Amino acid sequence: MTKGPILPELHQLLFEDLLRSALVEDLGRAGDVTTDAVVEHDRQAMARIIAREPCRVSGGPVAAMAFHLLDPGAVVSHPKGDCADAEASDVLLEVRGRARSLLSAERTAINLLARLCGIATLTRAFVAEVAGCRARIICTRKTTPGLRALEKYAVRCGGGSNHRFGLDDSVIIKDNHIALAGGVRPAVERVRAAIGHTVKVELEVDTFSQLEEGLEVGVDVVMLDNMTPDELREAVRIARGRTVIEASGGITLANAAAVAATGVDLMAVGALTHSARSVDLSMEVII
Repeated sequence: MTKGPILPELHQLLFEDLLRSALVEDLGRAGDVTTDAVVEHDRQAMARIIAREPCRVSGGPVAAMAFHLLDPGAVVSHPKGDCADAEASDVLLEVRGRARSLLSAERTAINLLARLCGIATLTRAFVAEVAGCRARIICTRKTTPGLRALEKYAVRCGGGSNHRFGLDDSVIIKDNHIALAGGVRPAVERVRAAIGHTVKVELEVDTFSQLEEGLEVGVDVVMLDNMTPDELREAVRIARGRTVIEASGGITLANAAAVAATGVDLMAVGALTHSARSVDLSMEVII
């Protein structure tokens, strides 16, 4: 039996509180005064969220919950589910329910859906640039405060992979840690003495001498910071498979293929989450 693609799962507990806060922010103290004045209380309607440009879909369950929180009886379908590719004019989501709830939840639903689709779409573009190479595109912690779980999910929808989610799930020894510890070796040794045996240790380096020292003391991953393709290629040669090699810093769509061709294992791209443009979406109510 042939296995299909591994699709990410987005659990409701990861975003329910966020949706409640976003809706409260928009409804304010008096609710949707425009909709309440114009639309009858018991009016039913159907609405469609439509893509105005091609995109990779991500965040359908999040948008659906925005409608469900205001109308628990709303019925939502996903003509284009998460991880699918959509063209301009494609319907991403359909919802039937109280007309007032559809209009009041519209902006919250679209804001989040457009943001996540934008991240997934940009990630898809980076993944396409490195196709055929061993390198995997990964995200960083350069996320919108409060949205990290969703934004990292969107990266997975785009075909990328996640770096650590927070400061607690792996060690990354950076230049400031090295400076305060007095060098690479003491920094790594202190970490090894403090962490559990299941925690991986990553070391950020910007010189070949730091790379050599990191390989000698033993780390799981070496992050090569802002190195040129030629420098990355030399670093891969020096490491000779002794550790996982990650390229980081200044990676763009224009140079992604050249970076991947150096033989690195991972390419950390902060732009996936800090610079992705939201996809243009609209909602149409069907009378």
